[in-house]
Amino acid sequence: MGKPNKIGMEMGKMRNTEFDIQELLQRDVYVNEKKVGTIVGERHHPNEARVQSMRIQVAPEVADEYMRKPAELAPLPKELVHSIRGDGTVKLSKSMRELQRRWRNTVRIDEKLYAPDEMLDRAVLDNQGEEIGVITRLFRVKRTYKGVIVTTRMRIQKEFGVESEIRIPITALARTRERLDEVVLSRTFEKVLQLPSFAAINSMEEE
Repeated sequence: MGKPNKIGMEMGKMRNTEFDIQELLQRDVYVNEKKVGTIVGERHHPNEARVQSMRIQVAPEVADEYMRKPAELAPLPKELVHSIRGDGTVKLSKSMRELQRRWRNTVRIDEKLYAPDEMLDRAVLDNQGEEIGVITRLFRVKRTYKGVIVTTRMRIQKEFGVESEIRIPITALARTRERLDEVVLSRTFEKVLQLPSFAAINSMEEE
């Protein structure tokens, strides 16, 4: 029996094992011979178990073909990574259709897609830097995420007379601050409370 080649050893090392994001940064990702994009990082969270996705810069032609509305940055579930190939690129274990299905199950903020696991535990701030609370769940209607469910700070409850748990519509989320693991609202919290979409989402039945 011949000696195992370097490629086989490298693939074997990666397959079905935990991997470090530093090993994968800036590597191109492929499904068969189709380049999906390039791994650019993952969310900053103290609990590694919460970090189930990496961030990928999606190839424009892939975004055009496989997204409802193209986005430059999107999640790549870690469980889909199969191995590092001999040429240094990352091989995925599933088809493009599976990746497309995952991208449909996301939240769009500032033209970027985020998986549900990338949203949980993030602090929510208004556009003046006031911390409103922390995202504990997502709110879905007819298989589409319409809002985030936020456990509010006690001070916010007292000042604005809101419940300990409220829903904030996705349309009120302006951007994320990745290093600080935060989501920033498009306006002051007082103005968010006056939005028709805020009133509507907080009166809906949960699926």
